[in-house]
Amino acid sequence: MTITAGLDVGGAHLKLALVEDGTPIAVEQHVCPLWQGLAKLDAALAAARPRLDRADRIGITMTGELSDLFETRQQGVSELVECLSRKLGDEIRFWQGSRGFATANCAIEHHTDVGSTNFLATATAVGQRLQDALLLDFGSTTADIIPIISGKPTPDGLTDATRQANGELIYTGYTRTAVMGVTQQAPFKGRWAGLAREYLANMADVRRVLGNLAADIDLHATADGRGKSVAESTQRLARMLGRDATEGDNADWHITARFIAECQMRSIYDGLLTVLSRHPGLHGAKLVCAGIGADAGAELALRLGIQPVTFGDLIGTSGQLSVDATHSAPATAIALLLAHAET
Repeated sequence: MTITAGLDVGGAHLKLALVEDGTPIAVEQHVCPLWQGLAKLDAALAAARPRLDRADRIGITMTGELSDLFETRQQGVSELVECLSRKLGDEIRFWQGSRGFATANCAIEHHTDVGSTNFLATATAVGQRLQDALLLDFGSTTADIIPIISGKPTPDGLTDATRQANGELIYTGYTRTAVMGVTQQAPFKGRWAGLAREYLANMADVRRVLGNLAADIDLHATADGRGKSVAESTQRLARMLGRDATEGDNADWHITARFIAECQMRSIYDGLLTVLSRHPGLHGAKLVCAGIGADAGAELALRLGIQPVTFGDLIGTSGQLSVDATHSAPATAIALLLAHAET
């Protein structure tokens, strides 16, 4: 039995998937605040070591090169490739988008094909299963929208700069985005309230107030370093309005949180419509939902009149493994693609 590992090295998380003879068998994620230094990646790799030690081969994709730990994206790719090679050995392979998998030296030479192309891995895996589809990967930090036509990813751009301009990359995340980055106002008790333009609360707080955030999804510290209870999240949200939580009841804060969440959802909905306007033939196709915000993505599919399917269900997993594969779709896709490439 051959086991293949896929790693997605992000700026906030390290995600790992194991595939045995082409079938996913395990998926996990570890907190990895890369902006605090490469020691955080060392710690995440150490936590993942029990799973990694089972793998016969390892494929890697990354977005961590965008971390402000590095002065340039090229430097980020080079340092991450070198670090990962030291830790995991020279036999590891790096995803290069349309180039497929390559060695460390080749990855450093073609750094623009390595950095932030994890979305192409997920889209390629989707294209092997659906001829025409739209992929929405709504993660902790960003939302990727990728058209798949005739079994191939067909993005209108490959760089973050291009994709942010054309609607294929919406830089807003299910948990980590600051509330001030979503809207500048929100209703409270029948009046509009301006929001503080300071990092006092994030979307994880908003979703805890709404009651739709599982405890194991948000691994990072809160804005004030305090706990993650609904009461503490409500207090942080209240601070955004210059208020105390005691100035409203649960219903008041729920309505305010609902408006903020809707503002974020609308930005992704607009991105979906923009991409669909370039590919109107996909309106009858499925929306493949991935990331920790996959359930929210399914809601958007219904608004668009498109049938949703989760990435985990699409690749044939079930139960908790399907949920985990959906939440860590690029890592799972990398494992599947490398296993297929070397059979």
